[in-house]
Amino acid sequence: MLQQTTVPAVLPYYRNWFQLFPDVRALARARLPKVLKAWQGLGYYQRARNLHTAARVVSREHAGSIPQSYDELLALPGFGPYIAAAVSSIAFNKPSPVLDANVRRVLMRISCLRRELNSKMEKQLLRDLSTLMQETRPGEFNQAMMELGALVCKPKNPSCLLCPVQRFCLAYKEGKQEVIPAPRKRNYRQIETVVGIIKKSGKYLIQKRPSTGLLAGLWEFPGGKRKKGETREGTLRREIREELGAEVKEAKFLLNLRHAYTQFRVSLYAYECVLRRKPRLTGDSHRWVALEDLKLYPFPSGSAKVVRFLEKRNSQVSRCR
Repeated sequence: MLQQTTVPAVLPYYRNWFQLFPDVRALARARLPKVLKAWQGLGYYQRARNLHTAARVVSREHAGSIPQSYDELLALPGFGPYIAAAVSSIAFNKPSPVLDANVRRVLMRISCLRRELNSKMEKQLLRDLSTLMQETRPGEFNQAMMELGALVCKPKNPSCLLCPVQRFCLAYKEGKQEVIPAPRKRNYRQIETVVGIIKKSGKYLIQKRPSTGLLAGLWEFPGGKRKKGETREGTLRREIREELGAEVKEAKFLLNLRHAYTQFRVSLYAYECVLRRKPRLTGDSHRWVALEDLKLYPFPSGSAKVVRFLEKRNSQVSRCR
């Protein structure tokens, strides 16, 4: 959960997770939609899918006990070098150095390395960590290095005067700690999406995304990306026609919101829709769901915000009656 997410954001999810899935076998038995719903809000949903698959592998091939060695952990779905090293050292006291963004920043500042990060430098930093690590308490060493980067050697405004390794830090001596490591250039793709909020007999129409690709297996409101030259209502009418085989009779603007993914910045526009005829629905890919039951379905962050808007509006209307 802590990959790409902060500790304060993770804590409520962490507590709820262990209420739902108290051990590996409980997670392995759970259905994927329940797992994705518990993860909703953390983003990067592939992490949840990998965790679910790994739990099943551990239950099936390791009798429900998490393997202890770095190599065995690395073979589990979703376990890269960072996770494998963290688990083997912290849980099982194995001398596996952890190299995350915080540790990488500490090491690069200590050695005053402002070069571009690449695989060669990663290997050098891992060798440096292995040299520094004491085999008696590797888990504590790794956690101390991660905490040093997270709480003291921060990306901006590092607390150098309080740093316990200040006297070893070449970047501090040369006054370069604020510019190491060099900031990464990120080019985010800007996307506009339009969705239709379609209601029938007090229930809302939602559809399931494909089982592969971005946000696989999550639920959303019908709609899609706006093409160049299209109006937003034009996008809505085209998407409803393509996805549901129906024509939009009326479209009323509901709200606009923004959200972000790894490489995208999305502006989502939602419209309340009335259709000219019944939509063409396919099997389990479409469902009519009551407002109070929408919370049972895993949504991407944008659709989840629309659900919260609908719940809030419904609550306000109920109070006015």
